[in-house]
Amino acid sequence: METGLEPARPLRGRDLLSAGDLSPDEVRRVFGTAAALKAEFLASRRHARPPLVRRTLAMLFERPSLRTRVTFEAGMIQLGGGAIQLTSGNVGWGVRESVADVARNLQGFVDAIVIRTGVHQIAVELAAAADIPVINALTLHEHPCQALADVFTLRETFGRLDGLVVAFVGDGNNVFHSLALVAAGQGAQVRLAHPPGYAPDPAIVDRATVLAAACGGSLVVGHDARAIVAGADVIYTDAWTSMGQEAEADERRVAFAAYQVGEALCAAAGPQARVMHCLPAHRGEEITSEVMDGPRSLVFQQSENRLHVQKGLLVELLGDPG
Repeated sequence: METGLEPARPLRGRDLLSAGDLSPDEVRRVFGTAAALKAEFLASRRHARPPLVRRTLAMLFERPSLRTRVTFEAGMIQLGGGAIQLTSGNVGWGVRESVADVARNLQGFVDAIVIRTGVHQIAVELAAAADIPVINALTLHEHPCQALADVFTLRETFGRLDGLVVAFVGDGNNVFHSLALVAAGQGAQVRLAHPPGYAPDPAIVDRATVLAAACGGSLVVGHDARAIVAGADVIYTDAWTSMGQEAEADERRVAFAAYQVGEALCAAAGPQARVMHCLPAHRGEEITSEVMDGPRSLVFQQSENRLHVQKGLLVELLGDPG
């Protein structure tokens, strides 16, 4: 599919701070590499010729992690390299040392940096100071690796992305931001139902709208969850209260009460609708166990695909050309 946007460039050595840093064609390149790696790994639980032998990844994690830590660390090991996890307590970026000084030190030790933090600007500052790739593994503004795995899962499940209807129900948050950018760039119709006061960043909406228009998709934002999910191929939800928002938990439970993904909302979408969640889930709040563990669920397929898509991304960023 020709996008009419900027052409694909080599990914080697580049940063991934936003899902919008990859053109639609570059997203497909990562998906192709991920699919090949996944097929080989599922066949033998190993790679015959690991492509990242002796490469090292530093993982700066300020926030708790299960999926992100294990998939990056296991992925590097499976690809022949290694990974080192560092917490903010170990490094103290912005306190014990400046973010720029951390970057300048690490670029002499490792081949790439993964950062999982709150303030998006920290990831931006790190990438600006480092001469090696910096990968955003979650900030409060975006979660691009999650979105890549999600859209890869949709392609696996439906065999297409053009014209697919993806309805996100809940907060216009970091996960929605990245999902909208990736899915819109692949020709999907991306919808969001959110309570008043929980809208996405207008700049992300504008960027996703441009991508959608260029790639045959569209973007729809509203407040009525039942209307937004009607006819959707996928209903996606996330925790109502994310890390760093704990003080707002009670207020958010009230605001989001009508946005729970349960059997009633799934019925409004139709029998074809599948369900996604980026995890961790607060069962009984944003999603019911009946739906999450039921036949509609793609939740654990999404989770597994974090491993394969991030491996594809790492190979594209760090692997030898050709």
